[in-house]
Amino acid sequence: MPVPTGAAAVPPPPSVVALGGGHGLSASLQALRHLTDRLTAVVTVADDGGSSGRLREELGVLPPGDLRMALAALCDDADWGRTWRDVVQHRFGSDGDLRGHAVGNLLIVALWELLDDVVGGLDWVAHLLGARGRVLPMSLVPLVVEGDVTPPGGGPAHVVRGQVALATADGRIDEVRLDPAEPPACPEAVEAVLEADWVVMGPGSWFTSVMPHLRVPALARALVETRARRCVVLNLTSSQAETAGLSAAEHLHALARHAPDLRVDAVVADPRVMGDGSALTTTCDDLGAQLVLRRVARSRRSAEHDPLRLAAAFRDAFEGRDEGAAVATPRA
Repeated sequence: MPVPTGAAAVPPPPSVVALGGGHGLSASLQALRHLTDRLTAVVTVADDGGSSGRLREELGVLPPGDLRMALAALCDDADWGRTWRDVVQHRFGSDGDLRGHAVGNLLIVALWELLDDVVGGLDWVAHLLGARGRVLPMSLVPLVVEGDVTPPGGGPAHVVRGQVALATADGRIDEVRLDPAEPPACPEAVEAVLEADWVVMGPGSWFTSVMPHLRVPALARALVETRARRCVVLNLTSSQAETAGLSAAEHLHALARHAPDLRVDAVVADPRVMGDGSALTTTCDDLGAQLVLRRVARSRRSAEHDPLRLAAAFRDAFEGRDEGAAVATPRA
């Protein structure tokens, strides 16, 4: 049907790349799929625990768990999407070798073996699930994350190696690194970042899911060089061991330490994480970012993001809407 004379063309939805892993990335994806189907998840591949760790050790493959969770988050709410989401998330409860393995992990690894193609295998799973978007690993080789941890009482920092060990380490994480030190980025992930309208980082495990992306050289360069605007979503709580006691402003300081050349355009935060509001506001100003304060937590589970509330916060940030709180102003 032709567009009526004088009618404005409807702009396409934004192309968005979301970086992270685990439950944090899943929260962002569940929100973003309400705004766009031009959506790509770039997922950390340093997990070494649970089903993923066992498959990684036995078969030498990328840990599939965070990739599986991202795919499940992109399933729509129709019967097909809900059913396949539950299937891939299902874990076996036997006392044998299958105990604890997620069906989706086994499905992903099976396709990798059949196709000998990591990205192709993930695309086939996305097609099966009817996922609204694409899921890519940040690197095509399994990675080990390690960090310098300062003990709670002070003293010299020591190195903690491995995602599970680092996430549960007692003390303050100062810096994280990857092994190998300069891993190859997934080319499709780099291309997606360079072509995006917006890049979203967080929420999630700050040092073991978010920061590792900044330690993959080609991906880190793409995040700096892309014309996309960048949005950081802060966690609702600092109760995780790896960020225990870390204020909202200190989360952003850690980001700046790991990527000093990275520009941030918007920071989405729930008012309850403000703490010393002046510190967070000042840090956002120093980064050149607008602070988007919105209630994004679930009503009864305050430590979890509500997908619809977070979607509304993303919409306000992306479109530059001012509804009584600071929002991101689009930059040329």
